[in-house]
Amino acid sequence: MSSSLRIRILISGLAGIVVAALAAVVLPAGPAAAHGNVTGPASRNYGCYERWGSKFQDPTMATLDPMCWQAWQADPNAMWNWNGLFREGVAGNHQAAIPDGQLCSAGRTQSGRYNAMDTVGDWTPTSVGNSFNVRLFDGALHGADYIRVYVTKPGFNPVTTALKWSDLDLVSQIGNTPAAQWTSVSGGVQIDLPVALSGRTGRAMVYTIWQASHLDQSYYFCSDVAFGGTTPPTTPPPSTPPPTTPPTTPPTSTPPATGACTATYAVTSSWQGGFQGEVKVTAGPAAIKGWTVSLAYPAGQTIQQGWNATVSASGSTVTAVNASYNGALAAGASTTFGFIGSGASTVPAASCRATV
Repeated sequence: MSSSLRIRILISGLAGIVVAALAAVVLPAGPAAAHGNVTGPASRNYGCYERWGSKFQDPTMATLDPMCWQAWQADPNAMWNWNGLFREGVAGNHQAAIPDGQLCSAGRTQSGRYNAMDTVGDWTPTSVGNSFNVRLFDGALHGADYIRVYVTKPGFNPVTTALKWSDLDLVSQIGNTPAAQWTSVSGGVQIDLPVALSGRTGRAMVYTIWQASHLDQSYYFCSDVAFGGTTPPTTPPPSTPPPTTPPTTPPTSTPPATGACTATYAVTSSWQGGFQGEVKVTAGPAAIKGWTVSLAYPAGQTIQQGWNATVSASGSTVTAVNASYNGALAAGASTTFGFIGSGASTVPAASCRATV
């Protein structure tokens, strides 16, 4: 098998893991080609991806966001594949398909990938008022046969109690809504469902069922909220020391030129058999409309997943092209993309070509 066939490249929007599980990790094709999720109030796995995807090995997560920490440890693919939490063939009989206590994993769907979403504990909540919107992102333009939003009954405590169907009240819903009627955004479409409650305080859960229109494909999302509360910080305050796992390899870069760009490569963390890399792309003295970065690895490295760029490979050379949202850079402005690789964390030769 050629080295190019061994390189599995996938795109994340987002995106797109920890130690021993990395060798088996596979990202979805990215928001533009995959499915979707509730991005506000963020579902459990999307929230963990959003807060920690670029620093998933940061040891401070265990203290600052312990439920996300246990989820990354249990199966990193639950976060990288944040848009794949669905079941097929349910035929609308959701309660029969998903047992109590397994609502957040959609009944342990996808061979148990999302099981950690059912873990009871102090998940980081989103602060909301008694009136708020539930925002659903659809990266594949499936549209909806219907979307239903539930909120747990007053007195339910998600920190100590597993979610059951009887804990939920239906608070908002829409019927058949083609993707053409949703709001167009980068990478797909989104839609907001208004929720209006009264007298709610304290912790609760929002549960969303999205029945996609393209197949009998049902998506299930648990979002943790705090009515009138505050959301705990997800990054250390300035007085907190930085993570104890510094980059293992010094950055390398190519010199910029007028109307060109710089590619600065760094290994942000590494482990036996794998590493996480990040490339900072910086425009030169003039603005650019897009960029292409080439990474020429010495030998034996493979890239398993990436985010914030479209990545392809030919032999030992990896090519990353900007995503739709981070290609245009003002003079001197920067953006980053990252990836997970297997093999030794050897520094590749990095170069950047700009579109002006």
